[in-house]
Amino acid sequence: MDHLHALRLFTRVVERGSFTGAASDLGIPRSSATEAIRQLEARLGARLLDRTTRHVAATIDGQLYYERCVRILAELDEAEAVLRDSEPHGLLRIDAPGLLTRTFLLPELPAFLSRYPRLQLQIGQTDRLVDLVREGVDCAIRVGEPADSGLMLRRLGTLHEATVASPEYLARHGIPRSVDDLEGHLMVGFWSSLTGDVLPLEFTVDGQLRTLRLPMRVCANHSDTTADLARRGFGLVQAPRYRFAGELAAGTLVEVLAHQPPSPTPLSALYPQRKELSPRLRIFLDFIGTIFRRAAL
Repeated sequence: MDHLHALRLFTRVVERGSFTGAASDLGIPRSSATEAIRQLEARLGARLLDRTTRHVAATIDGQLYYERCVRILAELDEAEAVLRDSEPHGLLRIDAPGLLTRTFLLPELPAFLSRYPRLQLQIGQTDRLVDLVREGVDCAIRVGEPADSGLMLRRLGTLHEATVASPEYLARHGIPRSVDDLEGHLMVGFWSSLTGDVLPLEFTVDGQLRTLRLPMRVCANHSDTTADLARRGFGLVQAPRYRFAGELAAGTLVEVLAHQPPSPTPLSALYPQRKELSPRLRIFLDFIGTIFRRAAL
């Protein structure tokens, strides 16, 4: 195996955490993969991977080498694409919240992939902070104000938020007409893995943002779960309005304090810093930018 193919194999082994998975992805025998990595380590005079019976992970040297390899291979792919033709092609790896993906991206995806038939899309869906460089992800769509991570950012828009509760909950606790009526109410807590604490509710009162932490019986760290807890009558919850569109239309959830809404939430695309965007990432960023510009968020 030549050196370039060995580098591609090495990055795939790190990303998959498996020789078997990487070999399958590249269409080679597992024995060829392990021998190629052995030769690469011998050439470098360094151990790149820690191997166990269940998992393979990069060593400290291997992680540094992996990050360099990802950048080199990306730049090589971009250079070859410019010389070969201008049509975007290859595998694009993205990560985005599940409901947002299903609501906004999937309906537009058939037309997008029909326009670019040589493009493949791998969609990851997780609420955790994905290390784009280490995990080989090209782009992540994130809700909220991202931390300063050294990544490039393209703002896609803002999501309007709503405060909702179930009819059964409101029948027990009453419908608040203002923030001052919230005494005696409960909230469904959203526990943030970033802050390690439950986020307070937000309300815009006379042009000023006011935060309030109500008593709660239960909290969760996943937005799907907190929404379901609200449907089951555990209290008030706040989230982007699109999340509740179906329930609000059906009457299974009711919006309250619409005149004192939470602050809008930023929506952004994050991607690794590179001198030049790959053609496939550039057209994907344009694609999602168009979707969210015309969506009623």
